[in-house]
Amino acid sequence: MSELVAAVDCGTNSTRLLVGDGTKTVERLMRITRLGEGVDATGRLSPQAIDRVVVVLREFREVLDRHGVQRVRTTATSAARDAVNRDEFFDAAEAALGVRPELLSGLEEGRLSFAGATADLDPADGPFLVLDIGGGSTEFVVGTTGAEGVLSCDIGCVRLTEQWIEHDPPLPEELSACLSIVEGHIDDVRREIPAVSEVRTLVGLAGTVSCVAAVELGLPGYDRDRIHHFRLTREAVEDVFRTLATEDRSQRMENPGMEEARTDVIVGGLCVLVKVMRQLGFDGCLVSESDILDGLVAAQLSA
Repeated sequence: MSELVAAVDCGTNSTRLLVGDGTKTVERLMRITRLGEGVDATGRLSPQAIDRVVVVLREFREVLDRHGVQRVRTTATSAARDAVNRDEFFDAAEAALGVRPELLSGLEEGRLSFAGATADLDPADGPFLVLDIGGGSTEFVVGTTGAEGVLSCDIGCVRLTEQWIEHDPPLPEELSACLSIVEGHIDDVRREIPAVSEVRTLVGLAGTVSCVAAVELGLPGYDRDRIHHFRLTREAVEDVFRTLATEDRSQRMENPGMEEARTDVIVGGLCVLVKVMRQLGFDGCLVSESDILDGLVAAQLSA
């Protein structure tokens, strides 16, 4: 096996690790850490949120040492972009992992996500719209063999939930508010990336999309092989949205495939996916489990 490299993504909702050599994945781990909890209201990362991520980064450090990994890229995205005390988090993260996180702009995040998501797709199925629904932001990236247009929008499963959803299950007016906010951002995408009208394939990334696929498939546990490149129809997405948006947290957990740690933010994330498919006229969404982590690994190996 050639040299192993690693990527760590400290996202708004989850902290994730990928170890691989570009052709083979040795480790792919995900932990829900909710780094962005409350940051939209306070402008700060809470000590509790930082501690949750640091615990996971210590775990990841042990994994890296076990595999003898020397090269690691660590990134932080929306929650860290919004927080005035991000250096406090970066200091703690560096102490735990041995690598200081890079603060990615929305543009950089989108380009890396596109590279990871489209690496194993046929360019003949493009142009692609890569939709990366995060906790605090969603990246819209259009292109065929490379990212040609990128827009990062301040909508995500955690941000929408914290801003607009107070009840469980959400009230109709709370759902309407979320969908209306997303609609405005999609209007921005149409204006900023006119080529979005030429897209042939919608590619959905991140936990919301994976979770919807798992629920639609009724998976008893996470199964990357079944989720990766599964095609979600618009009808299926609407059906899962109707189901989860009218259930409370405990009822949502009864759905096979539902991750417990996502039950409180999945509806917010679904508002993004549903509205994109409705407003941009997509009949299906190709689910990709390859994302920014794969883009970060590839970037290191090509450097």
